Amino acid sequence: MLVKRIGVTVLLLMLALVGCSSSDTAGSGDSRLEELREKGVVYVGFANEKPYAYEENGELKGEAVDIAKEIFQQLGIERIEGRLAEFNELIPGLNAGKFDVITAGMAILPNRCERVDFAEPEYQVGDALVVKKGNPKNLHSYEDIAKQPDTKIAVMSASMEVDYLKQSGVKDEQIVLVPDIPAVMDAVKTGRADAATGTQLTMKNALQSAGEEGLELVSDFKQPDVEGIPSYGAAVFRQDDDELREAYNKELQKLKESGELLNILQKNGFGEENLPGDMTTAQLCGNATQ
Repeated sequence: MLVKRIGVTVLLLMLALVGCSSSDTAGSGDSRLEELREKGVVYVGFANEKPYAYEENGELKGEAVDIAKEIFQQLGIERIEGRLAEFNELIPGLNAGKFDVITAGMAILPNRCERVDFAEPEYQVGDALVVKKGNPKNLHSYEDIAKQPDTKIAVMSASMEVDYLKQSGVKDEQIVLVPDIPAVMDAVKTGRADAATGTQLTMKNALQSAGEEGLELVSDFKQPDVEGIPSYGAAVFRQDDDELREAYNKELQKLKESGELLNILQKNGFGEENLPGDMTTAQLCGNATQ
């Protein structure tokens, strides 16, 4: 009789332990999407780069922001709250939990795919060059800069253009790293650099915003023949947020199929030529795990 009682007690203890284990597992595996729905807000990291994601009169705007707002609302999350950071702080901030997602016009690159997961591409775009009026150094490509060792070019720190410049032969000592796009433009204006580079739409908007008559876009700029041009931008998620990223991708695909993606792009100064086409994140990440 004692043996039976001991056996029953052990069985009850085992069942209790299994129940606790299941509960704990369920708690640790809570849906990230459901968590955001319950909070009713998603925290977005951005680098204040027009036309992708920027702040104007206290309001978060831009192509990436408009797309994210539409998608997150469809996912049941009503409010987007922007958190400004320097561009090179975005991925570390995302992985540290400061943001739920990055919507900053960030290009999909294999080295970035090793640290974060990208949604599918939202757009494609090339680079541009800003110089002083009259283009005194006759710069029409990154190779032109490489051929003139005394020429300096300003670029936003941690941006893809840093790699493009180096791949085109531009030396480290020729590259002036700055924290954001206004600083890129200021470097040329004040003579710290002879030229500045960034994506086409960024530089066009920066030039218009600066209202600086002493600077101009190089109209016949030759796009660098390097991997990554044109660049494809997308929203960025932590690597353990697979469900959230895939839910985002499904809604993004609906925007592409309905034509609403093009409407959002055009609203922010993009054109039909900036649609991402059939390019996928898996292709752009290459051998990196995505």
